[in-house]
Amino acid sequence: MPHAEGKVAAPFRLRVAGQDNSYGGPGLSIRGMPPYDVIVLGSGPAGLTAAIYATRANLKTLVIAGAVAGGQLMITTDVENYPGFPKGVQGPELMELWRQQTARFGAEFVDDNVTKVDFSKPPFKVWTSDGVHEGRSIIIATGANAKYLGLPNEERLKGRGVSACAVCDGFFFKGLDVVVVGGGDTAMEDSLFLSKLCKTVTVVHRRHAFRASKIMQDRLFKTPTIKVIWDSEVIDVLGDQRVEGVRIKNVKTAQTTDLKVRGLFLAIGHDPATDVLRDQLRLEKGYIVLRPHDGFSTATSVHGVFAAGDVHDFRYRQAVTAAGFGCMAALDAEKWLQGHE
Repeated sequence: MPHAEGKVAAPFRLRVAGQDNSYGGPGLSIRGMPPYDVIVLGSGPAGLTAAIYATRANLKTLVIAGAVAGGQLMITTDVENYPGFPKGVQGPELMELWRQQTARFGAEFVDDNVTKVDFSKPPFKVWTSDGVHEGRSIIIATGANAKYLGLPNEERLKGRGVSACAVCDGFFFKGLDVVVVGGGDTAMEDSLFLSKLCKTVTVVHRRHAFRASKIMQDRLFKTPTIKVIWDSEVIDVLGDQRVEGVRIKNVKTAQTTDLKVRGLFLAIGHDPATDVLRDQLRLEKGYIVLRPHDGFSTATSVHGVFAAGDVHDFRYRQAVTAAGFGCMAALDAEKWLQGHE
Protein backbone atom coordinates (compact mmCIF):
# COMPACT_ATOMS: atom_id res chain seq x y z
CA MET A 1 0.00 0.00 0.00
CA PRO A 2 1.71 3.21 -1.14
CA HIS A 3 2.46 5.88 1.40
CA ALA A 4 0.84 9.27 1.05
CA GLU A 5 3.20 11.73 -0.59
CA GLY A 6 3.05 15.26 -1.84
CA LYS A 7 2.02 18.45 -0.13
CA VAL A 8 -1.31 18.96 1.53
CA ALA A 9 -2.50 22.54 1.74
CA ALA A 10 -2.22 23.94 5.23
CA PRO A 11 -5.60 24.26 6.93
CA PHE A 12 -6.81 27.78 7.47
CA ARG A 13 -7.90 28.97 10.89
CA LEU A 14 -10.66 31.28 12.00
CA ARG A 15 -9.19 34.62 12.97
CA VAL A 16 -11.26 37.17 14.84
CA ALA A 17 -10.15 40.79 14.67
CA GLY A 18 -7.77 41.59 17.51
CA GLN A 19 -7.37 37.95 18.42
CA ASP A 20 -4.50 35.57 17.89
CA ASN A 21 -6.08 32.23 17.08
CA SER A 22 -2.87 30.41 16.23
CA TYR A 23 -2.04 27.17 17.95
CA GLY A 24 0.37 28.87 20.31
CA GLY A 25 -1.64 31.97 21.24
CA PRO A 26 -4.06 31.95 24.17
CA GLY A 27 -6.76 33.85 22.32
CA LEU A 28 -9.44 36.09 23.80
CA SER A 29 -12.86 35.30 25.17
CA ILE A 30 -15.57 35.41 22.53
CA ARG A 31 -18.53 35.53 24.90
CA GLY A 32 -19.77 38.70 23.25
CA MET A 33 -20.33 37.06 19.86
CA PRO A 34 -23.94 36.14 18.99
CA PRO A 35 -24.71 32.41 19.07
CA TYR A 36 -24.15 30.34 15.96
CA ASP A 37 -27.13 28.49 14.53
CA VAL A 38 -25.06 25.31 14.42
CA ILE A 39 -21.78 24.35 16.01
CA VAL A 40 -20.21 21.24 14.52
CA LEU A 41 -17.71 19.35 16.66
CA GLY A 42 -15.29 17.49 14.39
CA SER A 43 -13.93 17.88 10.87
CA GLY A 44 -13.99 14.40 9.39
CA PRO A 45 -16.46 13.28 6.70
CA ALA A 46 -19.46 13.53 9.04
CA GLY A 47 -18.59 16.95 10.44
CA LEU A 48 -17.70 18.62 7.15
CA THR A 49 -20.74 17.20 5.37
CA ALA A 50 -22.95 18.46 8.18
CA ALA A 51 -21.37 21.90 7.85
CA ILE A 52 -21.90 21.95 4.08
CA TYR A 53 -25.59 21.18 4.45
CA ALA A 54 -26.03 23.60 7.34
CA THR A 55 -24.38 26.54 5.61
CA ARG A 56 -26.27 25.90 2.37
CA ALA A 57 -29.45 26.11 4.47
CA ASN A 58 -28.31 29.63 5.42
CA LEU A 59 -27.46 28.61 8.97
CA LYS A 60 -24.55 30.40 10.61
CA THR A 61 -22.15 27.53 11.22
CA LEU A 62 -18.96 27.08 13.21
CA VAL A 63 -16.79 23.98 12.83
CA ILE A 64 -14.55 23.22 15.79
CA ALA A 65 -12.16 21.08 13.82
CA GLY A 66 -9.77 19.87 16.49
CA ALA A 67 -6.07 20.60 16.79
CA VAL A 68 -5.47 17.69 14.39
CA ALA A 69 -8.18 18.26 11.83
CA GLY A 70 -9.60 15.92 9.21
CA GLY A 71 -10.45 12.73 11.05
CA GLN A 72 -9.18 9.22 10.38
CA LEU A 73 -8.73 9.85 6.65
CA MET A 74 -5.78 12.11 7.46
CA ILE A 75 -3.79 8.96 8.31
CA THR A 76 -5.14 6.98 5.36
CA THR A 77 -3.20 6.66 2.14
CA ASP A 78 -5.08 5.40 -0.92
CA VAL A 79 -8.86 5.77 -0.67
CA GLU A 80 -10.39 3.76 -3.48
CA ASN A 81 -13.91 3.15 -2.21
CA TYR A 82 -15.15 6.74 -1.97
CA PRO A 83 -17.50 7.61 -4.87
CA GLY A 84 -16.38 10.09 -7.48
CA PHE A 85 -12.68 9.22 -7.60
CA PRO A 86 -12.20 6.55 -10.28
CA LYS A 87 -8.42 6.54 -9.79
CA GLY A 88 -8.60 6.76 -6.01
CA VAL A 89 -7.50 9.66 -3.86
CA GLN A 90 -5.14 10.19 -0.97
CA GLY A 91 -6.92 10.57 2.36
CA PRO A 92 -5.38 13.96 3.27
CA GLU A 93 -6.11 15.29 -0.22
CA LEU A 94 -9.75 14.22 0.02
CA MET A 95 -10.15 15.93 3.38
CA GLU A 96 -8.51 19.13 2.17
CA LEU A 97 -10.89 19.28 -0.81
CA TRP A 98 -13.78 18.59 1.55
CA ARG A 99 -12.70 21.42 3.80
CA GLN A 100 -12.35 23.85 0.91
CA GLN A 101 -15.87 22.98 -0.20
CA THR A 102 -17.15 23.59 3.34
CA ALA A 103 -15.38 26.96 3.55
CA ARG A 104 -16.77 27.98 0.17
CA PHE A 105 -20.27 28.10 1.63
CA GLY A 106 -19.23 30.27 4.56
CA ALA A 107 -18.56 27.90 7.43
CA GLU A 108 -16.14 29.29 10.01
CA PHE A 109 -13.41 27.15 11.53
CA VAL A 110 -11.58 26.92 14.81
CA ASP A 111 -8.64 24.50 14.72
CA ASP A 112 -8.64 23.62 18.38
CA ASN A 113 -9.85 20.89 20.70
CA VAL A 114 -13.01 21.09 22.77
CA THR A 115 -12.17 21.21 26.47
CA LYS A 116 -15.65 21.47 27.99
CA VAL A 117 -19.31 21.59 26.98
CA ASP A 118 -22.55 22.66 28.66
CA PHE A 119 -25.68 21.23 27.04
CA SER A 120 -27.97 21.99 29.99
CA LYS A 121 -29.93 24.61 28.04
CA PRO A 122 -29.68 26.57 24.79
CA PRO A 123 -27.72 28.39 23.69
CA PHE A 124 -25.36 25.48 24.20
CA LYS A 125 -21.81 26.29 25.22
CA VAL A 126 -18.59 24.80 23.90
CA TRP A 127 -15.20 25.77 25.27
CA THR A 128 -11.84 25.77 23.47
CA SER A 129 -8.60 27.51 24.42
CA ASP A 130 -10.03 30.65 22.75
CA GLY A 131 -12.93 30.83 25.17
CA VAL A 132 -16.58 29.83 24.95
CA HIS A 133 -18.59 29.44 21.75
CA GLU A 134 -22.39 29.45 21.85
CA GLY A 135 -24.72 27.66 19.47
CA ARG A 136 -28.47 27.23 19.16
CA SER A 137 -27.86 23.63 18.10
CA ILE A 138 -24.94 21.22 18.16
CA ILE A 139 -23.83 18.45 15.80
CA ILE A 140 -21.30 16.08 17.35
CA ALA A 141 -19.06 14.40 14.79
CA THR A 142 -15.95 13.73 16.86
CA GLY A 143 -15.55 10.18 15.53
CA ALA A 144 -13.86 7.18 17.08
CA ASN A 145 -10.23 6.14 17.13
CA ALA A 146 -9.14 2.61 16.35
CA LYS A 147 -7.20 0.90 19.11
CA TYR A 148 -3.64 -0.10 18.29
CA LEU A 149 -1.11 -2.25 20.11
CA GLY A 150 1.18 0.65 20.93
CA LEU A 151 4.27 -0.77 19.22
CA PRO A 152 6.84 1.73 17.83
CA ASN A 153 7.13 0.00 14.47
CA GLU A 154 3.36 -0.31 14.26
CA GLU A 155 3.05 3.47 14.32
CA ARG A 156 5.84 3.87 11.77
CA LEU A 157 4.25 1.41 9.34
CA LYS A 158 0.69 2.66 9.50
CA GLY A 159 -0.52 2.92 5.92
CA ARG A 160 2.37 0.69 4.82
CA GLY A 161 0.86 -2.61 5.80
CA VAL A 162 -0.58 -1.79 9.22
CA SER A 163 -4.31 -1.12 9.15
CA ALA A 164 -7.29 -1.01 11.47
CA CYS A 165 -9.87 -1.26 8.69
CA ALA A 166 -10.08 -4.50 6.72
CA VAL A 167 -12.96 -3.24 4.58
CA CYS A 168 -11.04 -0.07 3.69
CA ASP A 169 -7.65 -1.64 2.95
CA GLY A 170 -8.18 -5.35 2.30
CA PHE A 171 -8.15 -4.87 -1.47
CA PHE A 172 -4.48 -3.85 -1.35
CA PHE A 173 -3.54 -7.28 0.02
CA LYS A 174 -5.04 -9.50 -2.67
CA GLY A 175 -3.10 -12.76 -2.86
CA LEU A 176 -0.91 -11.90 0.13
CA ASP A 177 -0.49 -13.31 3.64
CA VAL A 178 -1.88 -11.22 6.49
CA VAL A 179 -2.36 -11.32 10.26
CA VAL A 180 -5.45 -10.23 12.19
CA VAL A 181 -5.22 -9.43 15.91
CA GLY A 182 -8.37 -9.81 17.99
CA GLY A 183 -10.89 -12.25 19.34
CA GLY A 184 -14.31 -10.63 19.07
CA ASP A 185 -16.93 -10.50 16.36
CA THR A 186 -15.07 -7.70 14.58
CA ALA A 187 -11.96 -9.86 14.32
CA MET A 188 -14.05 -12.74 12.95
CA GLU A 189 -15.77 -10.49 10.42
CA ASP A 190 -12.49 -8.91 9.31
CA SER A 191 -10.80 -12.30 8.97
CA LEU A 192 -13.65 -13.74 6.92
CA PHE A 193 -13.67 -10.65 4.70
CA LEU A 194 -9.91 -10.85 4.16
CA SER A 195 -10.07 -14.59 3.45
CA LYS A 196 -11.90 -13.77 0.21
CA LEU A 197 -8.98 -11.61 -0.92
CA CYS A 198 -5.81 -12.82 0.75
CA LYS A 199 -3.77 -15.97 0.30
CA THR A 200 -3.84 -16.76 4.03
CA VAL A 201 -5.19 -15.09 7.15
CA THR A 202 -3.64 -15.83 10.54
CA VAL A 203 -5.62 -14.76 13.59
CA VAL A 204 -3.47 -14.07 16.66
CA HIS A 205 -5.31 -14.13 19.99
CA ARG A 206 -3.88 -13.79 23.47
CA ARG A 207 -6.29 -16.30 25.01
CA HIS A 208 -7.25 -19.88 24.15
CA ALA A 209 -10.86 -19.02 23.36
CA PHE A 210 -12.55 -16.29 21.34
CA ARG A 211 -15.16 -14.03 22.87
CA ALA A 212 -16.94 -13.78 19.51
CA SER A 213 -20.39 -15.25 18.98
CA LYS A 214 -20.45 -18.98 18.26
CA ILE A 215 -21.87 -18.57 14.77
CA MET A 216 -19.01 -16.25 13.80
CA GLN A 217 -16.45 -18.64 15.28
CA ASP A 218 -17.95 -21.56 13.37
CA ARG A 219 -17.68 -19.67 10.11
CA LEU A 220 -14.08 -18.80 10.80
CA PHE A 221 -13.06 -22.35 11.76
CA LYS A 222 -14.66 -23.71 8.58
CA THR A 223 -12.64 -21.39 6.34
CA PRO A 224 -9.57 -23.32 5.09
CA THR A 225 -7.39 -20.25 4.43
CA ILE A 226 -7.73 -19.02 8.03
CA LYS A 227 -5.63 -20.38 10.87
CA VAL A 228 -5.44 -19.37 14.52
CA ILE A 229 -2.45 -18.89 16.80
CA TRP A 230 -3.73 -19.15 20.38
CA ASP A 231 -2.31 -17.78 23.63
CA SER A 232 -0.13 -15.33 21.75
CA GLU A 233 0.34 -11.65 21.06
CA VAL A 234 2.11 -9.58 18.43
CA ILE A 235 5.06 -7.84 20.08
CA ASP A 236 6.73 -6.25 17.05
CA VAL A 237 6.12 -5.38 13.43
CA LEU A 238 8.96 -6.23 11.06
CA GLY A 239 9.93 -4.34 7.94
CA ASP A 240 11.72 -1.23 6.77
CA GLN A 241 9.58 0.55 4.18
CA ARG A 242 6.59 -1.78 4.52
CA VAL A 243 5.36 -4.64 6.66
CA GLU A 244 7.35 -7.78 6.00
CA GLY A 245 6.40 -9.80 9.06
CA VAL A 246 5.39 -9.80 12.71
CA ARG A 247 7.03 -11.13 15.84
CA ILE A 248 4.70 -13.26 17.95
CA LYS A 249 5.16 -14.19 21.60
CA ASN A 250 3.44 -17.07 23.34
CA VAL A 251 2.10 -15.66 26.61
CA LYS A 252 2.45 -19.01 28.39
CA THR A 253 5.92 -20.09 27.27
CA ALA A 254 7.41 -16.67 26.36
CA GLN A 255 8.72 -18.25 23.16
CA THR A 256 8.89 -15.87 20.19
CA THR A 257 8.53 -16.64 16.50
CA ASP A 258 8.65 -14.49 13.39
CA LEU A 259 5.89 -14.86 10.83
CA LYS A 260 6.31 -13.52 7.30
CA VAL A 261 3.25 -11.52 6.29
CA ARG A 262 2.57 -8.40 4.28
CA GLY A 263 -0.27 -6.99 6.35
CA LEU A 264 -1.23 -6.52 9.98
CA PHE A 265 -4.88 -5.79 10.71
CA LEU A 266 -5.94 -4.65 14.17
CA ALA A 267 -9.45 -5.65 15.23
CA ILE A 268 -9.32 -4.88 18.94
CA GLY A 269 -11.95 -2.18 19.12
CA HIS A 270 -12.43 1.56 18.89
CA ASP A 271 -12.52 4.41 21.39
CA PRO A 272 -15.27 6.92 20.58
CA ALA A 273 -14.09 10.48 21.17
CA THR A 274 -16.69 11.31 23.81
CA ASP A 275 -14.71 11.88 27.01
CA VAL A 276 -15.61 15.56 27.10
CA LEU A 277 -19.30 14.67 26.67
CA ARG A 278 -19.68 12.47 29.73
CA ASP A 279 -22.49 13.57 32.06
CA GLN A 280 -23.90 15.66 29.21
CA LEU A 281 -25.45 12.99 26.95
CA ARG A 282 -26.58 9.41 27.19
CA LEU A 283 -23.70 7.13 26.22
CA GLU A 284 -23.36 3.36 25.95
CA LYS A 285 -19.85 1.93 25.95
CA GLY A 286 -18.68 5.43 25.14
CA TYR A 287 -20.83 5.77 22.00
CA ILE A 288 -23.59 8.38 21.77
CA VAL A 289 -27.06 6.87 21.94
CA LEU A 290 -29.52 8.21 19.39
CA ARG A 291 -33.25 8.54 19.96
CA PRO A 292 -35.27 6.92 18.70
CA HIS A 293 -32.69 4.26 17.93
CA ASP A 294 -34.26 3.32 14.59
CA GLY A 295 -31.60 4.44 12.12
CA PHE A 296 -33.71 7.34 10.91
CA SER A 297 -32.80 10.01 13.46
CA THR A 298 -29.60 11.66 14.61
CA ALA A 299 -31.13 13.21 17.74
CA THR A 300 -29.36 12.55 21.03
CA SER A 301 -30.78 12.47 24.54
CA VAL A 302 -30.58 16.29 24.63
CA HIS A 303 -33.02 18.23 22.44
CA GLY A 304 -31.12 20.35 19.95
CA VAL A 305 -27.98 18.21 20.08
CA PHE A 306 -27.38 15.77 17.23
CA ALA A 307 -24.68 13.22 16.40
CA ALA A 308 -23.20 11.97 13.15
CA GLY A 309 -20.67 9.36 12.12
CA ASP A 310 -18.45 7.00 14.06
CA VAL A 311 -19.18 8.74 17.36
CA HIS A 312 -22.44 6.76 17.39
CA ASP A 313 -21.98 4.30 14.52
CA PHE A 314 -20.10 1.29 15.88
CA ARG A 315 -21.12 -0.95 12.99
CA TYR A 316 -20.23 0.51 9.59
CA ARG A 317 -17.46 3.04 10.34
CA GLN A 318 -16.95 4.11 6.72
CA ALA A 319 -16.28 7.57 5.30
CA VAL A 320 -19.29 7.35 2.99
CA THR A 321 -21.68 6.34 5.77
CA ALA A 322 -20.26 9.04 8.04
CA ALA A 323 -20.93 11.60 5.32
CA GLY A 324 -24.50 10.35 5.05
CA PHE A 325 -24.98 10.72 8.78
CA GLY A 326 -23.57 14.24 8.55
CA CYS A 327 -26.19 15.13 5.97
CA MET A 328 -28.93 13.64 8.17
CA ALA A 329 -27.76 15.51 11.25
CA ALA A 330 -27.73 18.86 9.44
CA LEU A 331 -31.24 18.30 8.09
CA ASP A 332 -32.44 17.23 11.54
CA ALA A 333 -30.84 20.31 13.13
CA GLU A 334 -32.37 22.61 10.52
CA LYS A 335 -35.85 21.18 11.16
CA TRP A 336 -35.38 21.42 14.91
CA LEU A 337 -34.29 25.06 14.66
CA GLN A 338 -37.34 25.90 12.58
CA GLY A 339 -39.54 24.72 15.43
CA HIS A 340 -37.56 26.63 18.06
CA GLU A 341 -37.28 30.11 16.61
